[in-house]
Amino acid sequence: MSDSAPAYGLWPLVVVNALIFIVFAFSFTKPKTQRDWRTFGAFSAFIVALFAEMYGFPLTVYFFSGWLATRLPGVDLFSHDAGHLLENLIGPGGDPHLGPFHLVSNVLIFAGLILLSRAWQVLYQAQREHSLAISGPYARIRHPQYAAFVLIMFGFLLQWPTLPTLLMFPVLVWMYSRLARTEERAAEKEFGEAWRVYASRTPGFVPFRQKQ
Repeated sequence: MSDSAPAYGLWPLVVVNALIFIVFAFSFTKPKTQRDWRTFGAFSAFIVALFAEMYGFPLTVYFFSGWLATRLPGVDLFSHDAGHLLENLIGPGGDPHLGPFHLVSNVLIFAGLILLSRAWQVLYQAQREHSLAISGPYARIRHPQYAAFVLIMFGFLLQWPTLPTLLMFPVLVWMYSRLARTEERAAEKEFGEAWRVYASRTPGFVPFRQKQ
């Protein structure tokens, strides 16, 4: 693997990239309650922590630099390419941007962004009509917007794993599951039997083939 020039300390890139994802997420979630804001804040912290290590300071690489030096001899650990830890440690070698982890990461992130966009279109229309959101992605799972966030975060973990984001990921998944349960109780209270029928035939987060 060829080394590349150091690519850290680029704090403007940290700010720009973080803002792009945070503003995008905000435009689709529009948090209202205190729990909504806590969940959105946790996602924002995940994104900031990710790009801070990707372009600012590689805290995880620095923390494990001694161990990494023995596993990756001759590699400039503080080059940008070295930050793709999964590719470098267990990948096939070569350009990490063309490796399997990075490619799968791109697919997951892109799929998450598309799912979030399509879910919001359905949810927005349902909110305007004061009806249940049961079409589009909502016909397959009850919480496509939260599934989308999990896909995006997991995609970034495959591409650029860091200690803070690895610790934050399960916490965020737990927060989304709690928020989903809260929303389901509110939906059942508002829509009653219609919600119960929908929930009985539609899984929460992971789509699967329904029995006929």
